[in-house]
Amino acid sequence: MNASVFDHSSVFYNHEFENILIGIINCYKLIITCKVVLPNDENEIRNKIVGDDYLNNNQVRKKLGIIDYIFEPEAPEKTGRVDIKIISRQSTFIDTKAYYIIECKRLDNKNTTGTTGLNAKYINDGIARFASEKYSMYGNTAGMIGFVVEEMDIHQNILDIRTLLNQHFFAHVSTEEAFAHKTIVTDFKFSYYSIHKIDGVSKIIYHLMFDFSNNIAV
Repeated sequence: MNASVFDHSSVFYNHEFENILIGIINCYKLIITCKVVLPNDENEIRNKIVGDDYLNNNQVRKKLGIIDYIFEPEAPEKTGRVDIKIISRQSTFIDTKAYYIIECKRLDNKNTTGTTGLNAKYINDGIARFASEKYSMYGNTAGMIGFVVEEMDIHQNILDIRTLLNQHFFAHVSTEEAFAHKTIVTDFKFSYYSIHKIDGVSKIIYHLMFDFSNNIAV
């Protein structure tokens, strides 16, 4: 597992983690294509993605090109439990800390600029847990997935999260760059990154927004 820096930019990108994210994005596309019905529940959606039908299904993992990784849901961390722990079958045997973390949060279209809505929880119970080092960031890298459970303008919602982060959570989350767009898969529009200064070190969080608004059971 390696983090590398592009010569033309001060922003670093972890290429291995991006390759894992490509697999997860393509997994999301499978779920959308199959029109899987999902409950409006964060843990249940996560378990569907990470369960035996998808990321822990050997045939699917092979199809997605992620056979070298194991995805563990609800895994213990330094403080509390994380939504998805990604273990490299090769690297983790050498270094027990060589694993990536992805935190998942539901997002809806209510109170998007308020400090009590799901956007605020995305920051306070997600980004801030990395920034406060409650969760580890191997290779100075982590990820978050927003499960969009109601119809919304996702790009606008990203702007709302950015505004909340800058106006209400800046004292708790030192942010160098907030929610810049980054293409990971060419036909997937909703991938972003943010960069945070933690103990003087710049660290990156990748953000994927999965639109499940048409999959949620009513």
